[in-house]
Amino acid sequence: MTYSLQLYTLRTAMAEDLPRTIRRVAELGYTAVEPYNFVATAQELAEALAANGLSAPSGHAPLLRDDQDEIFEAARTLGIGTVIDPHVERRHWTSEADIRATAEALNAAATKGAGYGITVGYHNHEFELEERIDGSSALEVLARHLDPEVVLEVDTYWAAVGGEDPVELLGRLGDRVRFVHIKDGPLTRNDKEQVAVGRGAMRVWDVLGAAPGLEAAVVELDDFDGDVFTAVADSLAYLKEGKK
Repeated sequence: MTYSLQLYTLRTAMAEDLPRTIRRVAELGYTAVEPYNFVATAQELAEALAANGLSAPSGHAPLLRDDQDEIFEAARTLGIGTVIDPHVERRHWTSEADIRATAEALNAAATKGAGYGITVGYHNHEFELEERIDGSSALEVLARHLDPEVVLEVDTYWAAVGGEDPVELLGRLGDRVRFVHIKDGPLTRNDKEQVAVGRGAMRVWDVLGAAPGLEAAVVELDDFDGDVFTAVADSLAYLKEGKK
């Protein structure tokens, strides 16, 4: 399993100086990253990744809102093997019919992505776990309607905020989960309360142990009230130390 970094964590630095930011990520010891909204910066980002020996196993892009062919072309430029839609609005998760429609859209995107050699996935926030359909979380209802080729990236922090035990959730979702977001904090909705991995309330090692088939565990801080590069470095150090 690879430890990756969601580049949204460093969005301010990326906007100011993309090549320098990518170089710093590599210097901190990361070998992989997860780009976000990468179409506009695909060529510059591809050059920066190659120059610093970084791979991008996965990436986030709004597949159900933007031009899929453009996204898949950019993903291919970056060597991204799995493109993950990061957000479908909460109003689409309140009925099984709406969830089925989202699943069908993801299934269609996966069919198109296969033509580019790219897998499609979906990433949750808290509301997909808070919304319940006949006793099941909306995310699990989605999983039942997805074609086998479509994968999930479970944001384990937001799953916990949404009221689920992420360890049990991962166990129920099984091999469908190929990526997880690993973040830490007091399990509140306040992004600025997030902290470096290992410094908060998440049962990080239990979570990672519950999903043995992962391609990558992706470190992310949605926001941070401090030096975000320090938090990113401390997160990787904690994960590497625990792996020994």
